[in-house]
Amino acid sequence: MKTFFLRFFTWWNGATFGTLVWTWLYGEFVGEDEFGNRYHRTRGGKIDPTLGYERRWVIYNGTAEASIVPPSWHGWLHHTVDTPPTQEEVTPRPWWKPHRPNLTGTPAAHRPIGSTLAQGRRPKATGDYKPWTPGR
Repeated sequence: MKTFFLRFFTWWNGATFGTLVWTWLYGEFVGEDEFGNRYHRTRGGKIDPTLGYERRWVIYNGTAEASIVPPSWHGWLHHTVDTPPTQEEVTPRPWWKPHRPNLTGTPAAHRPIGSTLAQGRRPKATGDYKPWTPGR
């Protein structure tokens, strides 16, 4: 029952009923990545007349978080490459890094030097700053 209400009232906990019905009626399963995300496109690769190209979408496994799409599937979703990673062997590029979830809002988020939330103390002012005063 809880799953039903989560699917019905929230969009961030997997796919909504509307997305599932759309996928069932018009979608075609293309593949699945190592995180359990399922990738779909319009059935038969049909071109959407309003877009001018086929629709491609992902149904996330769990919370909808775009940062968990691997680089190989990202290229396919954004029409950078035409063949999905399931039909072609993808060799990882040297600059591809292992996945890290979006850390914004967590204690592990990036905190630049000088941030009030960063570890340690803020560096002292160097004296090269001259404040603006009106009327000068």
